[in-house]
Amino acid sequence: MKYYSTNKQAPQATLHEAVVKGLAPDKGLYMPETINKLPKEFFDHIEDLSFQEIAYEVAKAWFGEDVEAEALKQIVYDTLAFDVPAVKVEEDIYSLELFHGPTLAFKDVGARFMARLLQYFVKQEGLDKINVLVATSGDTGSAVANGFLGVDGIRVYVLYPKGKVSKIQESQFTTLGKNITAIEVDGVFDDCQALVKNAFMDEELNKHMKLTSANSINVARFLPQAFYYFYAYAQLKKLGKADNMVVCVPSGNFGNICAGIFGWVSGLPVKRFIAANNANDIFYKYLQSGKYEPKPSKQTLANAMDVGDPSNFARIYDLFKGDHAKITSLISGATYTDEQIQETMKQCFAETGYILDPHGTCGYRALKEGLKPGETGVFLETAHPAKFKEKVDAIIGGDVAIPERLQAFMRGEKKNIEMKNSFEDFKAFLMKE
Repeated sequence: MKYYSTNKQAPQATLHEAVVKGLAPDKGLYMPETINKLPKEFFDHIEDLSFQEIAYEVAKAWFGEDVEAEALKQIVYDTLAFDVPAVKVEEDIYSLELFHGPTLAFKDVGARFMARLLQYFVKQEGLDKINVLVATSGDTGSAVANGFLGVDGIRVYVLYPKGKVSKIQESQFTTLGKNITAIEVDGVFDDCQALVKNAFMDEELNKHMKLTSANSINVARFLPQAFYYFYAYAQLKKLGKADNMVVCVPSGNFGNICAGIFGWVSGLPVKRFIAANNANDIFYKYLQSGKYEPKPSKQTLANAMDVGDPSNFARIYDLFKGDHAKITSLISGATYTDEQIQETMKQCFAETGYILDPHGTCGYRALKEGLKPGETGVFLETAHPAKFKEKVDAIIGGDVAIPERLQAFMRGEKKNIEMKNSFEDFKAFLMKE
């Protein structure tokens, strides 16, 4: 399978090249030349398959030309060593709980898959070392850091905005050491992302060290996230509720919803998608007006969605060839203030006993407001509410139990490097590495 750049100014790449490079030389995002369809028989019996079996079939359709079958199976089965249950919250609304992995966030799936695939390619290429740069607004850093922790030949640099990730999230990537370096940037997420992108474009730096990215700009990070959309469908099909499945995705950098749309292109029977935004409503406004106008991100309660210029919008735009009518026929939007997030989280807990995290809250509310008769809604509960314990406890008037895995991170010693929002400083640091 060949991969092309959304900017159309770079040569085509193999999967191997696309994963190792991360970003195309023309600053575009890599897209597969074709998205293979899955056969009807697969969907006819999908409810009888395990999560790992479903994911392997999807992986074969997408990556089977480029990765040897047994190695691909090993990568998929190692990645998905945990469940992603669809839990009923109320009639016709289900929470797809994506927080049962090592760092209790949805990004465990993409990060673990990418770590294993990158290691496969590094060994194949005979490289000594490759350096992974990743910007995080919350959960990406912990998922990537833990996905790559101790992986031979791979060094990870996590850039995060000072004071803008929760203490628990921060502890998950600043306490690891080994091959993980945490860099605290005096800025916002978009600044961290710009530093990473600029590093890829710097010729001198790329001669000095082999760089790749583990953000959702990397095809190996975002594509595997489609696995759990197929599994959600299988779980609803088993319950006889999959005929009109609507999926609502709390959206920040848009890698997650993009993966779901790729699944839809492959034949997954999703009726439609809803992109739920917080106050960073750039995509919501695009859906209304047809104009995409990035803005500086605003800090909100749902911090992982605080993105003012979502990278993966380029993939959605490219997939639909810029046709606004086609995009809006499949995807609708919703946007919520911090006050609305708080009232919804409180109401859901009071009425159902279910504890939402701030991001899942946006998805739940969008389904409450947007589901039509005969539809079944699934929203992505992207992180365990304990990762936002102080905020969630205050809102619901409760005491969210902290899982032992999170407690272990919190007991660790913080090791990080503080840095100004300056590419010159970041480059100088990397040139010494």
